[in-house]
Amino acid sequence: MSITIGFDAKRAVANMTGLGNYSRFVIEALAERRPDIHLRLYTPRMHENTRLHHINMLPNVVYGLPTGNFSRGSLWRSWGITKQLKLDGVTLYHGLSNELPLNIASSGIRTVLTMHDVIYRRLPECYNSVDRKIYDFKYGRSCRIADRIIAVSQRTKDDVIELYGVDPDRVDVVYQGCDAAFRRMRTDIEKRETAHRLKLPDRFLLQVGTIERRKNLELTIRALSLLPEDVHLVVVGHDNNGYKAYCTHLAEQLRIAERIVWLEALDFVDLPTLGQMAEVICYPSRYEGFGIPVLEGLESRRPVVAATGSCLEEAGGEAAYYVDPNDVRGMAAVISGLLHEGIPEGRVEAGLRHAARFSNDNVADGILATYARLFPSLIE
Repeated sequence: MSITIGFDAKRAVANMTGLGNYSRFVIEALAERRPDIHLRLYTPRMHENTRLHHINMLPNVVYGLPTGNFSRGSLWRSWGITKQLKLDGVTLYHGLSNELPLNIASSGIRTVLTMHDVIYRRLPECYNSVDRKIYDFKYGRSCRIADRIIAVSQRTKDDVIELYGVDPDRVDVVYQGCDAAFRRMRTDIEKRETAHRLKLPDRFLLQVGTIERRKNLELTIRALSLLPEDVHLVVVGHDNNGYKAYCTHLAEQLRIAERIVWLEALDFVDLPTLGQMAEVICYPSRYEGFGIPVLEGLESRRPVVAATGSCLEEAGGEAAYYVDPNDVRGMAAVISGLLHEGIPEGRVEAGLRHAARFSNDNVADGILATYARLFPSLIE
């Protein structure tokens, strides 16, 4: 049986962060793992994106752009795309970022949905009421009509089951992976060049992610105020809803503003180098669906300090360190110990062993296993 799989590739094409990284990772891993399967990437428009270079070279990948009625933006993704999928002979459609076309259930096309999180339900105060209602309607409906659901963590699976009444047997946990760039160790020359070009301090902590309240940058800043004055904090990410202004004001109050470096427009190629230069990688987010920066930190062979309470323990396993997201002194104590004593013997190796669970092949095999529950012929 010939299989053509369609993907919602909007974020693979246009988004440079979490959902975009996941989408590209899945498409690339599947295309390489199964060159006999045709992949069609549906996107409202094309963008110049160097991160697509390798995908664009794969012979079994083609793009699909809007045609016919409802050919613009969200209307096309929610309605118009279904007719196009049928005309293109798509056998299976995979919604890579929490949603499916609203009218796909009656099309005869089998569907798989990746659910990343339901943070809009767990932390509603972090979203405006209109966005919350839209997400709850679209994502909740998608969960109910999908033939199979892939949850990127056990925490997300549990949330989907509880909040949307989904049958647990329809949900498979397939963890995310991270870009292979984090596995290549940078040379001293590369690190010095990066430090000079970005004007980095000699000693620094690193926190990567959108600058928003949920990511809990406040905890890292407060902990920094309790650490030696020669230790700085490098923050990589875009501001969301003015949280950066709040954090900047907090740093000024604590008299450590000059110890924070903000890198909003960092090129992705610099991120692995930056991670390998950091003394400690911090990710005290209050709630996540998975927590890619934790995994990236382990691949970078650096100590990672994350927060308890969601799924970050799944991402970091026993190799990362964990603190309560409200415990400033606990956060500072863990970081201080790492700064003074370094990474304990065997911890780096433990991190690499844990990270190996999220390899391209493992992720691809997990997703293919979900597909095979709908199409047994996909089993090699």
